[in-house]
Amino acid sequence: YQLRISLARALLSEPDLLLLDEPTNYLDIVSIRWIQRFLRSWKGELIIISHDRDFLDSVCTDTMLIYRNSFRKVRGNCAKLLAQVAEEEEVYERTRTNLERKKAALEVFINRFRAKASKAKAVQSKIKAVERLGIGEALEEEDVLEFHFNDLPFHGRYLIEARGLEFSYSSEPLITDLSFTLTRGERLAVVGKNGMGKSTLLRLLSQELKPSKGELRIHDNAEVGYFGQTNIDALSPYKTIEEEVWGVDPASSRTRIRNICGTMMFEGNEALKKISVLSGGERSRVLLAKILAHPSNLLLLDEPTNHLDLESVESLIDALKEFRGGIIIVTHSELILKELATKLVVFKEDGQITLDGGYDYFLRKIGWGDEDEIKTKSSRLSSSTSKRQGREARKDRGKLINERSRLLFPLRRENDQIESSIEELEKRIHEAHKELIEASQNGNLRDLAGLSRSIRDMQDLIDEHFARLEELHAEMVKIEKDFESKLG
Repeated sequence: YQLRISLARALLSEPDLLLLDEPTNYLDIVSIRWIQRFLRSWKGELIIISHDRDFLDSVCTDTMLIYRNSFRKVRGNCAKLLAQVAEEEEVYERTRTNLERKKAALEVFINRFRAKASKAKAVQSKIKAVERLGIGEALEEEDVLEFHFNDLPFHGRYLIEARGLEFSYSSEPLITDLSFTLTRGERLAVVGKNGMGKSTLLRLLSQELKPSKGELRIHDNAEVGYFGQTNIDALSPYKTIEEEVWGVDPASSRTRIRNICGTMMFEGNEALKKISVLSGGERSRVLLAKILAHPSNLLLLDEPTNHLDLESVESLIDALKEFRGGIIIVTHSELILKELATKLVVFKEDGQITLDGGYDYFLRKIGWGDEDEIKTKSSRLSSSTSKRQGREARKDRGKLINERSRLLFPLRRENDQIESSIEELEKRIHEAHKELIEASQNGNLRDLAGLSRSIRDMQDLIDEHFARLEELHAEMVKIEKDFESKLG
């Protein structure tokens, strides 16, 4: 509820703009879904910084990326933005490579005939052609975490069998009568509100804690890779990153350990840093590196995406999909739940339930009861309010609504026309990029210059359109606010 209190305080000043920096950090899944609904209904502007792609896509109309020391913005979601960036970089690299080949051919001619007077004019022409090429620098690879788990074969029926598990820290039970199994290839997601025992369950499964009742069997051939807060806290402050990672597999070569450190962005001498000087996010990456180095067939992961950026989260999801062992993951990310979960353990106020099926199946069949309660209260309030309205009040309200629609209609029509024009221009830019690649492959410098100008002109027109959209949006917001005060 702290988030809701903070939002309520901010809204008391009746702001036009909300600035939110990682608003979903440390929130449970129910709170994240609540803030999604709230922000979707917010009538003002939003600027949100977040690494949660699913959250951003659910509330934002535009997406901006800080990339290669600049900003890239599109109307649309993260997938559209990343696809556009990838396409632009592919065009850039193909064009640059073809120009490099063209330059090399010109330089062969120049070097061959530079000393011949009869070729002096031709040589000078080629030198000027080289100068006009304007070849850009090669794009450097961006630092992104790369995950590849060290699969260990498993021969057996169940990696884990839990029957009637119970546990409590006090007289109040935290886990009651919980039963489930996990086989090779299954992905079990543990979900629920904060403080209900999800991390405690992983500590039971990792055998850090013992159940007060019930039976827990971990197969003798199970090799566990465990990511949890207690493991992070257990890292030795006096060891280097390399020493911590090497400790899980002493038989490995130093080259392999250094490579694993490098995939977690501890390259070269960075791997020689002491644990004591690392930030919380860096310590999390050390623990992930230890799991990558350790041969395993069972992964126990407690919020592994904390401190990871968008690209690293996607890289982790891809690696978990490829992992051939079993996975039990505690997460509040609906993206991960939808991508990975094949079965669930759901922590609710009245206990735990197990469900064979993915997260979408859970939402259809059971869902989060808190949301239903909020919707019911909201509908009751709306119904009660409408009954109190008199006939004359409804008539006056109808007149105001009609007047508002009359003013908004031409603005919305122009808005739709401009958005359609932007979509058409983006399609034309996409086709022009293809032609640009073909022209660069053919070494057609005239077409290259013409296409580049055309793309630049179309992009300028798109920018003008967006500027006009902002003006239209401001006008519509003003009208909406004027009538909002009248309509109450």
